[in-house]
Amino acid sequence: MSDVAALRIIDYAPQWRTDFPRLNLEWLQTHFVVEPIDRTVLLDPQTHILDPGGRILFAIDGDEHVVGTVALKWQGEGVYELTKIAVDPSKHGLGIGRQLMLATLAVFERLDGRELFLESNRKLAPALHLYESVGFENRLAPRPGSHYLRADVYMVWRAPPPLRPGRVTRKTRALL
Repeated sequence: MSDVAALRIIDYAPQWRTDFPRLNLEWLQTHFVVEPIDRTVLLDPQTHILDPGGRILFAIDGDEHVVGTVALKWQGEGVYELTKIAVDPSKHGLGIGRQLMLATLAVFERLDGRELFLESNRKLAPALHLYESVGFENRLAPRPGSHYLRADVYMVWRAPPPLRPGRVTRKTRALL
């Protein structure tokens, strides 16, 4: 059995390239229909995600298996789409999606991104709850210029405000 406790989130490497479409196509075929834009991006992520300035992250378990993936697709001028997040179905409920999400937000901040958005579907309640829990806020859907027929949810991430000296938060209150 794979060791999720030893989970690592890593950047794209060619050795994992087949896992990106494998996980995403499996997820899409389970929940929706694979749209032309999905195939285009998933089968050539180098051209459509990495070369323009995006990133792909992988969740690797203790047995060195890819158990999840996510991408930041550069849209121009500091704007990124959070896209193609998928977790191996046998690993759902173990927090892998949350770890991928937190790592992606950290990468977005290191890239000095100014806007991060995602498109989803309201039937994916657990995913929407995860997005909201890390700071994504709903906007009117569909997003102008959306490429996805399945998208009926549009969300934008809002970074938490920087802490001011002396400000008490839930986290700091727990330490008191």
